[in-house]
Order: sequence, then structure tokens, then C-alpha cells
Amino acid sequence: MIGGILQQLVDGLTIGVVYVLLAAGLSVIFGVMHVINFAHGELFALGAYFALALITPFGGTAFFAALFVAPLLVGILGVAIERFTVRPLYGRNPLYHILLTFGLVLVINDLIYLIWEPGNVNLPTPAILSGTIDVIGLNASVYNVFVIVFGAAMALSVWAMLEYTKYGLIIRAGSQDRQMVRNLGIDIDRYYSLVFGMGAALAAVAGIILGGYQTVSPEMGMSVIIPAFVIVVLGGLGSFKGAVAGGLLVGIIQTLLRTYAPILEGMVIFLLMISILLVRPRGLFGVEMEEEGGELLTGSGGVLDDRTRKWVGLAAVGLLALLPLGAGTFYSTYTVTLAIEILVWALFALSLDFVMGYTGLVSLGHALFYGLGAYAVAIVLLHVSQSAFVAIGLAIVISAAIAWVVGYLSIRVSGVYFAMITLGFAELFYNMLYRLEITGGSEGLFGISTYYGIAGVGIALDEIGLFLGPVALTGQSLFYYIALAALIGSFLLTRRMLNSPFGSVLKSIRENEQRATFLGYETTRYKRRAFVVSGALAGLAGGLFTLNSGYAAPSFAYWLHSGEVIVMVILGGMGTLYGPIVGSTVFFGLEEILTDFTPRWRLVLGTLFLLFVIFLPRGLVSLPARLKPLVTRDSGPGAEPTPDDSHMRGDD
Repeated sequence: MIGGILQQLVDGLTIGVVYVLLAAGLSVIFGVMHVINFAHGELFALGAYFALALITPFGGTAFFAALFVAPLLVGILGVAIERFTVRPLYGRNPLYHILLTFGLVLVINDLIYLIWEPGNVNLPTPAILSGTIDVIGLNASVYNVFVIVFGAAMALSVWAMLEYTKYGLIIRAGSQDRQMVRNLGIDIDRYYSLVFGMGAALAAVAGIILGGYQTVSPEMGMSVIIPAFVIVVLGGLGSFKGAVAGGLLVGIIQTLLRTYAPILEGMVIFLLMISILLVRPRGLFGVEMEEEGGELLTGSGGVLDDRTRKWVGLAAVGLLALLPLGAGTFYSTYTVTLAIEILVWALFALSLDFVMGYTGLVSLGHALFYGLGAYAVAIVLLHVSQSAFVAIGLAIVISAAIAWVVGYLSIRVSGVYFAMITLGFAELFYNMLYRLEITGGSEGLFGISTYYGIAGVGIALDEIGLFLGPVALTGQSLFYYIALAALIGSFLLTRRMLNSPFGSVLKSIRENEQRATFLGYETTRYKRRAFVVSGALAGLAGGLFTLNSGYAAPSFAYWLHSGEVIVMVILGGMGTLYGPIVGSTVFFGLEEILTDFTPRWRLVLGTLFLLFVIFLPRGLVSLPARLKPLVTRDSGPGAEPTPDDSHMRGDD
């Protein structure tokens, strides 16, 4: 028994050291630059694939050379990423860095698929690292011992560099007061590039040694990025010591739970993360950091007056109402199926915009409520009632109730900490879906049937046939109108709220929460209410998807969906309500067009999103106002400043 536990501890230390190297780079980048780098996991994967490309022609004997060359290449790539994508965002709200690096995730991950193809590949290692040795009575793998020793040496070297060199002194000073460093005549921006490159190189080293321990695959980056965030939150954002302690702790806990309590493996670390954020947001070893300035850039009203915009909106609704009538004649019936998906995700995006665009709360875990609504509908239909009205009503109520609980806990923290705690709740829910019997585990829930009525009186949509001349509306066509009505109703409801005194307070919180507090408003209560409304609408969207598709799966709550809905909000225009609807249409429209040419459509979409975040952060709805001066050859009121104007550079 004791020998087994000791063996698990050694295995846990092996994984823990990998986490240390991964989280150390992530933590140092945040500590100095206040950038939460979601693309860190993809740089981790790139390190493994670069090493694979270097080792394959020569065999395992080239492993040690690759362990030096591949991180150097990834480090150079990291410098380029900082210089050309991250640097233009300095001075904006730090949450734009999250959005930018999420776009980089889409780009780099699809590049990996494009170059190396899917599937697991073994990373060859030299013969000297094979076999086992006896260590303090344990029969340990030579490679495990190498990982622990080499990783510890790397971590110690980075710590010594940060503590005892001039470069480290400047980095530490810059993390405390970057303006003071500038006043001393030091080009801190150049050091930012080096820090980002060093963090990328550390991630690459971690990817290589883990690739030799397990296998190399395109999904390896996405599988480690969330645990990496857990580690830096536990240890303290910006703390190197915290990254070491957190990495070892998470590695050991994961390994022990995988062996002795697998049902808890994916949940305990997220419970730890949430607890730490609630009790000590700066983590175990983190220090208090001043919140970065910069506003969230919302979409402008465009060039149309209110009356014209109203008529354009009515015309758009009229055209949408006609869409099913042309299916099968002017275009494929699949168009209706695609339109339903766009409407459902438009509602999901609108729900996020209500809390992000109007209250300034960026939720990285909004897929929690989408998945919750989907599973609530599925479970009610399977175990309570087959009435669609009962199922969707309960889904909204349950989503609102859970949103209140999550909001009550999460809104105690702000900024990037709020974003991280919502991500923690979503990942906790995502892991629970795989382990609870009532959710169907990894297979989800299928075979759902429903009727539209109540108390056993009603009819299924497939049994209805409405004939308008030669056109028959049934099944999917009828559900299209249900989804359209839900979106329009939600739009009108949220617009009414935002035009009320309640909405005015939300906007004032977004602009300046401290000033709203001074005016006597209890801002926490208003933000919680907005979060509840947002969660209920996201639950409605998830419930509608399940009503239409007849199934619910754990992937509905995957963190990537939270990122995708943020992409839609930013593409369309945050803080407009109709912008996210435009963003959803563009997102799925581009996906549909691009998939005809390449399965790597996220590469193009991610690139487009990067350009939007950097050059058009107010979204497509602001494009007419940006183009108006070019058309009229003046710089009238329609023009808006470029994102990197000096007044936005709060750290200068």
C-alpha cells in the first residue's frame, strides 16, 4: 500500500514538474505584462511538434538537441506574437488580451492540424532514458527521474535569473511599476518581448518532456491550458513561487485522484481554484496588483438615426420570417436548419452581451448556462414531462437560479479574477456531466421526444402541417419560428431593461463602478441581477437547441464554446444587443462557406478575429461610422479614434 502511494507520488511529481514549467511561463507573463495568455497551451503543443520534426529524421539520439532548439524556435515565435499582436493592445482593458489570445488558440491549433494532421504520435527518446532504476526502494522509470531532475533544474535556473540578474531585476521592477522603469530610461517594451518569448520557451520545454512521457497530439495544448490556469490562480497570478507550489500540488492531486478516486479527479482542483479565488483572489503567494485601466470598447450607434434603425430592424425581421417559405424551391431545406442554429447562438451571444457589453463583466464560463439549459430540458423531457413548455420553463428557472448562486459568489471579485472564477464554475460543471448518471456520462442524453402543449394535451411539430400555397410548413420550419420568436422576444425584453433606470445603472457600472458606488448604488446587487438575466437567456438558448436536436452532450459546456460566443459578440459589436446577432450570422456563415474549401475553417476565422480585436474592436456595427469619413471626405462625428490612441494608453 505504502509502496503504491510512493509510486503515485513519483508519477505526480513527474506531471507536476511539467505543470511547473508550463505555469511558470504563464505566471511570469501575467506578472510583468498583465496578459492572461490563452494561447500558452498551443505554444506548449508547438514545442512538442517542433521537437518531433527535429527528432524524426535522426531518431531518439536527437532528443537532447531538440530539447534546446525547439524551445528556442517557439521562444522566437513568442517574441513575434508579442510584438505584432499583443503590443498594439497595451493600454486597453486587460480582458482584450484574453480575447486576442483566444483568437491565437484557433489559429495555432488549426495550423498544427494542417501541418501535422490529427492523431497521437510517439515522441522518440534516447535509449539512455529508457528502463527503470531503484530509487529509495522504488522501481522508478528513468525517464520520470530525468523529467523531475531536469524540470527542477530548469525551474531553479529561471528563479535564479529572475532573482540575481539585471534582466530579472528589470522584470521584477516592471511588474511592480512599469512607469517608474520607463522614467529610468529603460525600454520596458523590449523586455516585454523577451518575457513573452521566455514564457513561450518554457511552455515548449514542458510540451517536449510531456510528449516523451505520453504522446504528442494536436489536442494536448487545449487539455493542459485549463489546469495551467488553475495552477497560477492557486499559487497567485504573477508569482513564480506560486507557480512551482501550485504545479506540484495539482500534479500530485490529479495523479492520486486518478488512481484512488477517479470520480473526483476533474472536480477537486476546480473546487480548490474557486475556493482560493473567493477567500484570497491573489492566490497563496500572489501580491496585490493594481487593476489595469482601459475601457471595454462597445459598438457605436452607427450612421442611422433611431427611426431609420427601427424600420431597418422591422425589415430584417420580415425577411427572416419569409426564409422558410423559400426552402426547397430557391435554396436547400438545410438553410432552415442552419438558420435555426444561428438564431439559437444569436440568443446565446445576446445573453452574454447583456452582462459583458452593458455591465463590463467578462464571463469565460458562459457555456455553463447554455449546457445547463440543454440538460435541464433533456432531463425534464425524459423524467418529468414531455411538454416542451414545461421543459423550457424549468430550464429558464433552473439556469436563473444557478446563475444567481454563481453570480453571488463570483461577483465578489472583479476583472480577470471574475473571468477566471466563471471559467472555474463552468469547468466544474463540465466535469460533473461526465460523471453523473442522470446526465448520461460522456455519451450524453439521446432519444428525446416532446410535444407542444401541457398536461398531456398537445401535438408534435412533425404532426403539424401548415400549407401556404405550394409551401408546407412542418417540423423544422415551424421550430424556426419558435426560435425566431424567442430571439425577438429576448431582444425586446433586454432592450426594455436597458432603457429603464436599471439599465442606466448597469451602464454606469460599466463606465465607472466607483462613481456609481459614490452615487449610492449597491453595484454588487445590480451586477448580480444582470448576471441572473444573462444566465436565464443562455439557458433558454441551450434548451431551444436540445428541443430542436433531441439530445444534450457534455461538449455543450466545453470552455471553447464560451470563447466562441465571445468571438461572436466582438465580431458583431459588444454593447449593442443587435451586434451579437450580426456576429452569430457572420460566424456561422463563414464556417459554412469555409468548410466547403477546407476543414481548417477556424484558422481563417481566428485570423479574422485577431484583426477585429486589434483594428476594429467595436465590431461590424461600427464599420459604417468608421467608413463614413472616407465616403464624405471629412472627419465628422461619425469618426471614432483608432484603438491605440494615446488617451487609451493608461500605462504611459
